[in-house]
Amino acid sequence: MKDIEKRGPMTRIIHAGQHVDPATGAVSTPIYQTSTFAFRDADHGAACFRGEPGFKYTRLGNPTIEALETNIANLEGGCGGLAAATGMAAVNMVYLTFLGQGTHVAATESLYGPSRMVLETEYPRFGVASDFVDTADPENLAKVMRKETKLVYLETPANPTLKLTDIKACAEIAHGAGALLVVDNTFASPYLQNPLELGADIVLHSMTKFINGHTDVVAGMVVAKDKAVLARLRKVHTNFGGTMDPHQAWLVLRGVKTLGLRMERAQENALKLAAFLEKHPKVDWIRYPGLESHPQYALGRRQMRGPGAVMSFGVKGGLEAGKTVINNVQVATLAVSLGGIETLIEHPASMTHAGVPLAERLQAGISDDLVRIAVGCEDYADLEGDLARVLDLA
Repeated sequence: MKDIEKRGPMTRIIHAGQHVDPATGAVSTPIYQTSTFAFRDADHGAACFRGEPGFKYTRLGNPTIEALETNIANLEGGCGGLAAATGMAAVNMVYLTFLGQGTHVAATESLYGPSRMVLETEYPRFGVASDFVDTADPENLAKVMRKETKLVYLETPANPTLKLTDIKACAEIAHGAGALLVVDNTFASPYLQNPLELGADIVLHSMTKFINGHTDVVAGMVVAKDKAVLARLRKVHTNFGGTMDPHQAWLVLRGVKTLGLRMERAQENALKLAAFLEKHPKVDWIRYPGLESHPQYALGRRQMRGPGAVMSFGVKGGLEAGKTVINNVQVATLAVSLGGIETLIEHPASMTHAGVPLAERLQAGISDDLVRIAVGCEDYADLEGDLARVLDLA
């Protein structure tokens, strides 16, 4: 399709990076399930290895994977993307590219558990220091910046506290210190937020979540604004080998086609469910960017096109009451992850963030009573009825 960048978001989701197969006329991008590619002759092979167009070996590039990378890069407004085997492979691609002996990273304190834990438990072995702060107030970030800071790593909305961070303000702080700004955009997806347009240098996703949307694939993606940054990332990515499989890429391509439809439906359900929970007498507190009671509600309206479909809340009665809720749901499923068509509910303190030390977890706002719910695409009446019933048991 010509001028795909000028098309609307739904059109770009469906068509960007994809084309009718010239050999067969197949509308769906074929799965090029091959490890290696034949060259026409020795000169052609040498040209491909010099960097001229052409495929050599699937770890270094594959047409199916390239279609997915082009699609997500287009949705995020970047110069190119790199598809990874998992979300954590994407995270570590960024860490390994820009962090080394004597360097420093400043990050949102409430991150996806493994994104924080790997910085605290593995990277210190290589001389990397890190600080985790409440980036909802950019001044907290400014206070921990050093001359050694190479990365500022944000997650907004944050997991699982749903705090928001002003991307534009943090970009100014990061760039003023000579650091790159990285944003984990998994919770919002490119349908609702585009960090590169707000000043970020790199955006990453666990495509396991909203982009794929069907709870059947694990995958990651890194998109860069600048070609030089993308080239640095690509070298590390292919050398360390956390690359994607062609069939995996095809599954995500299939999933992303309905991203807009799924996100609209799940967000519609979430808005209604958050309003219901906020008024329920058994709910002690709730955090959802679509509620006016959210501390960064105005920021969310400014930098997001919608509040998304994930929320956290506390049940009166604390941990035991919360366990009663999650142990008795019938429509929602007790499972970690998010962004699928089905509603998932979990307890971060004992599950996704169990590896974060208690004091640090509480400082980040991940309390024992916090229940996270990722709203799916079911009939809203069934979701509300399910939560109303289990809250009455708490």
